[in-house]
Amino acid sequence: MRRNAFAIDEPLDHAGRCAASQLAGKLGRGEALCSPALRARETAAAAGLDATVEPLIAEGDLGAWAGRTLAEVHEADPDGVGAWLMDPHACPHGGETLAALLLRVSGWLDAQAARDGRAIAISHAGVVKAAVVHALGAPAAAFWRVDVAPLGLTELHAHDGRWTVARVNAAVVA
Repeated sequence: MRRNAFAIDEPLDHAGRCAASQLAGKLGRGEALCSPALRARETAAAAGLDATVEPLIAEGDLGAWAGRTLAEVHEADPDGVGAWLMDPHACPHGGETLAALLLRVSGWLDAQAARDGRAIAISHAGVVKAAVVHALGAPAAAFWRVDVAPLGLTELHAHDGRWTVARVNAAVVA
């Protein structure tokens, strides 16, 4: 996200590694999971977590838009961007639809609710937003109303197979 562009699989920069290392000892205990993306694996390692890669918490696939800024994409395809923002089934970039991302994350989260113990997941803004939308039982359009900051802590609790949102975007790194 260095250029405020749609994500590509890139490593953390020096500032990102330093910030991620400040997470060490602050996330509590539990099964550590991370997205397959290099930056997520590096974040987990810098935080001192021996994380298992979990493909279901990978960021949404933005296809041809990956690595480009929203402004660049909008200039090239304003109708495509409009459709993507308004229709969760639109796929102008050729990657994963918002509906598919929501379904994937919802399925993963529901499977987590059935498990005992605590999990720490190192993932991406889109996945966190999808998890919050699912936990709240909100419509797909709510996805665009959730703001997720880098290295922000979002905490969800499962009770009898249902989720509650305890906090979103809490600062972990001082």
